[in-house]
Amino acid sequence: MTARRRLGRTDIEISPIGLGCWQFSEGIGLVGRYWSALPREATDAIVAVSLKGGVDWFDTAEIYGNGRSERALTRALRAAGKGNGDVVIATKWFPVLRTAASIRKTIGDRLAALAPFSVDLHQIHHWAGLSRVEAEMAAMADLVAGRKIRAVGVSNFGESRMRRAHAALAAQGLGMASNQVKYSLLDRRIERNGVLAAAKEVGATIIAYSPLEQGILSGKFHDDPGLLARTAGPRRRLPAFREKGLARSRPVVEELKRIATAHGATPAQVALAWIVDFHGDAVVAIPGAMQERQAAENAEAMHLSLSNLEMNRLDEESRPFL
Repeated sequence: MTARRRLGRTDIEISPIGLGCWQFSEGIGLVGRYWSALPREATDAIVAVSLKGGVDWFDTAEIYGNGRSERALTRALRAAGKGNGDVVIATKWFPVLRTAASIRKTIGDRLAALAPFSVDLHQIHHWAGLSRVEAEMAAMADLVAGRKIRAVGVSNFGESRMRRAHAALAAQGLGMASNQVKYSLLDRRIERNGVLAAAKEVGATIIAYSPLEQGILSGKFHDDPGLLARTAGPRRRLPAFREKGLARSRPVVEELKRIATAHGATPAQVALAWIVDFHGDAVVAIPGAMQERQAAENAEAMHLSLSNLEMNRLDEESRPFL
C-alpha cells in the first residue's frame, strides 16, 4: 500500500496517507478553536515524524486559524529541511459570504503564508459561496493559467455540484483533481449518495477527512469511558462520542481490534488501511495528529496490507453507517 497515488488525472503524485493540518490552527478563530493550541515544538515534531514515515503531502486551509495553520506548516517543513518541490501542499479557499472574485484576490495571501512552498492543490472548501460553481471554477482556472496553482479541487461537494464543477473545468481544458469529503468506516455516506461513484467517473480522487472519526476508531473512547470528560473542545457534545454513539460503533471497533492483533498493528492503522485500499486507488486519507506518536502511527499504516477477507469483514460490520 506504500505505492504513491496519482491525484486525479493530474501529474501530481502523493502518498496514500497525508497529514491533515486543521489542528495547527493555534486555537484561533471559530474553526481553529475546535482543537487545543499546539506549541511550536509539537507542530514541528508532528511534521518531522510524518515525513520520516513517508508522508509527502499536507492539507491545510486559510480558515484554519486565519492562515496560522499554513504558516505553522511552512515553518515545520523548513525546520525539517524541506524546500519547494520536496512535498505536495494543498490548501483551501473559504467561500462563506464571498464571491468567486475573492479566489483571485486572496491567492496572494495563500502564497505568502505558504512561502517558499507553492500551492499544488487549491480547493473550494465548501459549497456555500455566493457565486455559482461555474464562476468559482473559472476563477480557479485563471490561477492555473497564471501558474499560481497546479491543480483544482473541491471539498464537501455533493454529486450534482461536483459534476458541475467538473464540467466547468473541462470547458477550460482542465480536470477536477479531487473532492475532499468526510469518509470513514463510521461515515460511509459517499458510497450511497453518488459522490464516490461520480468521482470515479470523472477521474477525481476522493480525499477522506476525519478517516478515524476524530479518534473514535482508535478505540480509546471505548476503552476508557472517562476519557471524553478529559477531552478538550466540542467533541464531548457530539452524539457519536456519547454512550449511545459509542455503543453503536463498538462492533466496528471490536473487529478493528481483532484484525489489528493479527497484524501487530493498532485499530487506527487498520481503519486507515481499509479507507485507502478498499476502493483501489480512488481514495486517499488525511488523518490529523496532536502528538508525535499519532503521526508516526498514521504513517506506519501505509505499510499495512489487509486481506480481502479482512476488508470484507470490516465492510460488513460498518454497513449500518452507509
